[in-house]
Amino acid sequence: MKAVGYQTSLPATDPQALLDITLPDPVATGRDILVRVQAVSVNPVDTKVRQRAQPDSGQYKVLGWDAAGEVVAVGEEVTLFKAGDKVFYAGSLTRPGSNSELQLVDERIVALMPDNLSYAEAAALPLTAITAWELLFDRLEIQQASLKHPRPVLLVTGAAGGVGSVLLQLARKLTTVTVIATASRPETRQWVTELGAHYVLDHSQPLLPQLKALDLSCVSHVASLTHTEQHYAELVQMLAPQGKLALIDDPAGGIDIMPLKQKSISLHWEFMFTRAMFGTPDMNAQHQLLTDLARLIQQGQIKTTLKHSAGSINAANLRSAHQLLESGTAIGKVVLEGWN
Repeated sequence: MKAVGYQTSLPATDPQALLDITLPDPVATGRDILVRVQAVSVNPVDTKVRQRAQPDSGQYKVLGWDAAGEVVAVGEEVTLFKAGDKVFYAGSLTRPGSNSELQLVDERIVALMPDNLSYAEAAALPLTAITAWELLFDRLEIQQASLKHPRPVLLVTGAAGGVGSVLLQLARKLTTVTVIATASRPETRQWVTELGAHYVLDHSQPLLPQLKALDLSCVSHVASLTHTEQHYAELVQMLAPQGKLALIDDPAGGIDIMPLKQKSISLHWEFMFTRAMFGTPDMNAQHQLLTDLARLIQQGQIKTTLKHSAGSINAANLRSAHQLLESGTAIGKVVLEGWN
């Protein structure tokens, strides 16, 4: 099968950073399904792994943690899918990625893709949708108003990226929370507004004065999606007593949790690969989550976050996609479709 991989961690601008290769076709056993990959999207995790993970000598590492495609074979223990099903998923960080024509994936983290989306539109969603859903409902536990927070307010920093683009839609459609997004460019401010933000703050400027200008003294929940270390002090100030702070990035130098104590602020990490990496008892929750997402998409409540088509799936196009993500200017998701 065709695939794209690397043997040495290199800058995305280096022609050797990602290479077109040929690998043996995998075989489905157990609870694995074998998927013919039709489209993939690129996430920050792809660039981080490429930069940090050095494959064993002589081996290729295949990246890619978002895919949509067709099931071509199933393992003997599979009960959820059959050959011919069209599916979408984000895969597991501990297994070969989706930048290959054929991929094995555990059925418990896969769902039937929405029948009103193309492969490319579907491939834009799984990793960011799982992250956003788990962050909102499993980590921040946002539901309805409570005695602690009678008027819940959610602040989403860096909201125009892949995760934020789904999170804003979920928060607006499935909860009653007031949603405040941060974005600094006219095009990103417009994007987050279209996706459901009630208010938009400019994260290139101090956030607290902008919040007070909205006649809001605090927020009950924060989803910090990028550059947490830059905004951390202000986020602690903005959070209400007994508020919740959740993050998904890797703050440079770490963060000091002591400022959270006086307000009893709880800190939550969201890492969507946890269930698959550790084979948790509730691993099937991601199958159900994506199934629910597909239903919301088919009902027209949630839309794809595909914003940039980067061509067919090959090394040159993937290197360009990695460079775009590393520039920090991407809006929504970058998708590649088909093999040449």
